Amino acid sequence: MPILTVDGKTVEVPAGANVLQACEAAGVEIPRFCYHERLSIAGNCRMCLVEQEKAPKPIASCAMPAADNMVIKTNTPLVRKARRGVMEFLLINHPLDCPICDQGGECDLQDQAMAYGFDHSRYQENKRAVSEKYMGPLIKTTMTRCIQCTRCVRFATEVAGVEEIGAIGRGETMEITTYLNQAVTSNLSGNVIDLCPVGALTSKPYAFAARPWELKKTESIDVHDALGSAIRVDARGAGVLRILPRLNDDVNEEWISDKTRFAVDGLAKRRLDRPYVRVNGKLQPASWDEAFAAIGAALSSTPAAKVAALAGDLADAEAIKALKDLMTAIGSTSTDCRIDGAKLDASVRASYLFNSGLAGIEEADALLLIGSDPSAEAAVLNARIRKRWLKGGFKVAAIGPKVDLTYKAEFLADGSEVRNGLVAGEGFGAVLKAAAKPMIIVGQGALAREDGDAVLGFARRLAEATGVVKDGWNGFNVLHTAASRVGALDLGFVPGEGGLSTADVEAGKADFVWLLGVDEIDMTNLKAPFVVYQGSHGDAGAHVADVILPGAAYTEKSGTYVNTEGRVQRTKRAVFPPGDAREDWAILRAFSDRVGKKLPYDSLAQLRAKMVEQVPHLGQIDAVTPAAWAAFGGEGEISPAPLSYAVENFYLTNPIARASATMAECVAVKQETACGCGHSHGATGTHG
Repeated sequence: MPILTVDGKTVEVPAGANVLQACEAAGVEIPRFCYHERLSIAGNCRMCLVEQEKAPKPIASCAMPAADNMVIKTNTPLVRKARRGVMEFLLINHPLDCPICDQGGECDLQDQAMAYGFDHSRYQENKRAVSEKYMGPLIKTTMTRCIQCTRCVRFATEVAGVEEIGAIGRGETMEITTYLNQAVTSNLSGNVIDLCPVGALTSKPYAFAARPWELKKTESIDVHDALGSAIRVDARGAGVLRILPRLNDDVNEEWISDKTRFAVDGLAKRRLDRPYVRVNGKLQPASWDEAFAAIGAALSSTPAAKVAALAGDLADAEAIKALKDLMTAIGSTSTDCRIDGAKLDASVRASYLFNSGLAGIEEADALLLIGSDPSAEAAVLNARIRKRWLKGGFKVAAIGPKVDLTYKAEFLADGSEVRNGLVAGEGFGAVLKAAAKPMIIVGQGALAREDGDAVLGFARRLAEATGVVKDGWNGFNVLHTAASRVGALDLGFVPGEGGLSTADVEAGKADFVWLLGVDEIDMTNLKAPFVVYQGSHGDAGAHVADVILPGAAYTEKSGTYVNTEGRVQRTKRAVFPPGDAREDWAILRAFSDRVGKKLPYDSLAQLRAKMVEQVPHLGQIDAVTPAAWAAFGGEGEISPAPLSYAVENFYLTNPIARASATMAECVAVKQETACGCGHSHGATGTHG
């Protein structure tokens, strides 16, 4: 490990570190524009210049490897003069757009010009102007502001895996553009907005909406997929204006998916803000008392065996616990959270967790994907797989229809013959056996089949036979698509003895159905039963409901979620729910009192205490409790039926996303690009 001196302070850094990292380890701030610790080194902005003893000129600290006995000086007259010169060159062509630029107030160029630049300019010539570039409905470009740091180019190529952004021209005529002047296709494209150190790339939906100092900032987590990415919710008044990523190396590093970032407008659209009761076939606004009375009357005339409750993909653990307790008080055992029909075994926790942990991907040296397309199901996780693949020594095979995963993978079956693909997986098993830390990822597409239990059992036996599960390493992973699923399974929200499952409810076997944010099931046979829909948006579930109870969205409540690896996390309230909408657990608690089945908690703290009493690890926030390995899955025959992935359309997976005009525009643009017909399309894909 190199030992060097920075401004008179001795510092030791890991082998392979650069001088910039050594300076930061010594507590010295080094300005930079092109350097980013998660991207390759470009060394083209020169803002990070420092003085090295005995060197003939200042060095670019980001591109200079740290070495023993180096003597670095970061605040000498030479360094200050060099940085001022670099800043003056950067500002030569940069327009004075600060009053109208969305980056104003959080712009690296603004901050560093104040800290390291001159207070005047000697440049008198005309500034150059660059035509705007089209990057799709999400990224607004003002390329005259671009300083050619190439962060966006390196992100697209290295992290997102789409070589669609690059530079054309040389010298003063160099421009950053999309090569084909089309929308960037990556599901992670919005991250270039955070990476851009100036106002060249900004958020198109957020354009001219607010200044950063106007916003109330709340740290929370994302629920659009099952990763639980760390986010910051920026709100003004009663509205959420934008979502930004937070740093969490164990989960999302510092990336978020486009759906996480841009579906924010869906939080205000199609909202349920008051109770409704169906009268003479039509939903009519009602008071809470009237809604509860209608539910109570229907419930009192329904046998407990015919009462069922389903939990949706965005439900928090507190609401799930309250609904489970309410059903138990009523005498019903018909509860289910597996609304996609996935054959998950709630009795063995290791059977439904991403056991290696998300960060464990970087330790793996072989991977088999079974019925999973991570690029659509968990785009940020897919970027971590690509990151590991780029390092080399990492073979990937997949069982399922061929898709572009952004890294090279051997497709053992295209989905038309799943049984043969799994047998071929045994051939790839030789690669898994030879690996030190092999990994299997099972997707919900493989488990939500009639033979899902048999597929799960096969995957377990394959894992045990090939060393995927062994002392000190558990590489057997289930990738969920629903934020609520692991927490619900932990709480045992599955059918009890004699209870009805989701499939039974879809078949019309229940006379009373409580839908907790459930919109993704087949509603055809739900017109006869009495249906209560409790949720935040007027989606499919609300259309068939006899009573609607307005709930809070994830930005409007403090809720517990457990991500796909078993990490317990909590959202925080950024704004209050609209109108008469309330937190879901509070609605259930109030209703239980109304029907004489009062739940044993009067506050969120008391409810959480009951949760922790039932499931102790739910009290360990931001911690992952390892699960004990045991037998699970079936021994049955695996069908040759074609395999399909769990996520058909990345942009429209939940009620919030489906309410978002931005997501609808993304769908239309992607379909138009794929079609190539030159016509615009609606969100449904029809020609316009």
